[in-house]
Amino acid sequence: MDTSMKTTLVIMAAGLGSRFGQGIKQLTSFGPHGEIIMDYSVHDALEAGFDRVVFVLRKDLEKDFREIIGDRLARRIEVDYAFQELTDLPDGFHLPEGRKKPWGTGQAVLACKDLIHEPFAVINADDYYGKEAFVRVHDYLVGMDGSGMKNGTLDLCMAGFVLKNTLSEHGGVTRGICSVDDTGSLRSIAETRGIVRTEAGAAAPGADGALKDVDSDSLVSMNFWGYPQQMLTVLESHFQAFLEALTPENCLKEEFLLPIIVDDLLSKGEAEVNVCPSRDHWFGVTYQEDIPVVKQSFAKLIADGVYQEHLWEA
Repeated sequence: MDTSMKTTLVIMAAGLGSRFGQGIKQLTSFGPHGEIIMDYSVHDALEAGFDRVVFVLRKDLEKDFREIIGDRLARRIEVDYAFQELTDLPDGFHLPEGRKKPWGTGQAVLACKDLIHEPFAVINADDYYGKEAFVRVHDYLVGMDGSGMKNGTLDLCMAGFVLKNTLSEHGGVTRGICSVDDTGSLRSIAETRGIVRTEAGAAAPGADGALKDVDSDSLVSMNFWGYPQQMLTVLESHFQAFLEALTPENCLKEEFLLPIIVDDLLSKGEAEVNVCPSRDHWFGVTYQEDIPVVKQSFAKLIADGVYQEHLWEA
């Protein structure tokens, strides 16, 4: 393992949070002294060995981010900002009239293309992942070949969480359900919407709209990825292909999403994805009703000694 290799953490925070309601969910305080979820993520990333954080924002959130978390973290780790804009499209493409929805997580990562020159991890701003995932993904990144390749294909990794450890008590969620082979390599991701907790474990709507049981012990992607720098070039070409394939019927809603991109690379034999399993319980903020649950979860982690009460005390 090359522990001297620099690594960057990309935090995607440009989402509109439409299901959450009023307020900017990424900036909600959950810790006892005003800590937000990103405080704990960056703390765990620093502890695992990451050297830098890049926030991907909407431009209108920059002032709030700098005041609430960015300036504070800049005293502890190198901080940069990238901005995801609807109009940031390749030459020859134009924003479809009426498009308001962000282009998705793939474009969010592409917003960092001029800032990243090393292996990097990608996470969501409003998800708590636990310490284990940061350690496993960081260790995989520093062990990557400088070419970004493994066995003749692009070398990627992802943190895999147990589905039952990632569900909300307050509504359906979208998860990338993973098929993993005996060597720990990802075979496919099935992006599954509307997964809810049930007495039997978990279920999701079938083609007819009726709920169908889902294996609650499945490993799922929570948008915690590890990529070589070369992934940015791949994303550029895939984003152009995505835009070329848009139709008048789907151009206002279709999204360029990381799990779908990775699944496409896998199906074409263009990437190998090592799954780094985590036993930690994920929690996050999808709905307003999730707020007290997340606050209680952090209080328990502090009581159990996972974090000190004043997170950033020396």
